[in-house]
Amino acid sequence: MSDQRFIIEMGMGNDLYGGDQTKAATRAIEDAMRHSSIPLFEVRGISHDEMRVEVTVGVPDPDSVDLEALKAHLPRRRVSVKAVEGGLHVRTPANKEGIIVASAAIEAYLPPQH
Repeated sequence: MSDQRFIIEMGMGNDLYGGDQTKAATRAIEDAMRHSSIPLFEVRGISHDEMRVEVTVGVPDPDSVDLEALKAHLPRRRVSVKAVEGGLHVRTPANKEGIIVASAAIEAYLPPQH
């Protein structure tokens, strides 16, 4: 049997002045993580090492995102990160780079628990 997803958190982040897709994605991931508290590990005596995490960030230019930099901000090491097309690029007359808005989904999986 495959791992079971037990949590999914969403977040949003932006870079207001630099047009930096990685910075916006990092902030979206941090926003999603701030919404999580999982007492399951302590209650059931499960090691955090059993958890597998998949992160998906949506940004206007996925190829410009530094995926390794995003992984460095995550507290778990069994993690995969991917960037997909999404988010927003808001053009402004005063800021040639515009505003980058990113979204993030963090999914956590565990082996089946009995």
